[in-house]
Amino acid sequence: MNPDDEVCLCFHVTQRKVVSYCRREQPLVPSLISQCLSAGTGCGWCIPFLKKLHDQVQAGVAEPDLPVSPREYAAKRQAYRDKKDATSRGTT
Repeated sequence: MNPDDEVCLCFHVTQRKVVSYCRREQPLVPSLISQCLSAGTGCGWCIPFLKKLHDQVQAGVAEPDLPVSPREYAAKRQAYRDKKDATSRGTT
């Protein structure tokens, strides 16, 4: 992904914002990233990716990155939401 690609699609939070937040605020646990424009509090899809960025910043990685294209990321997130919706309707 590029820095300006959205990690949290529900709240339109970019990778750059998450990384900047982690560097500036140094949250002790990834769940505190939710204080960055509510990232991770919508559908929940991005939580593992937020954790990965948090871990990279904590490890001192110069350019934290998610090894997935924005198109692939959005498609997988849509499949996740479709499955979650089907489960909640009891149609799986």
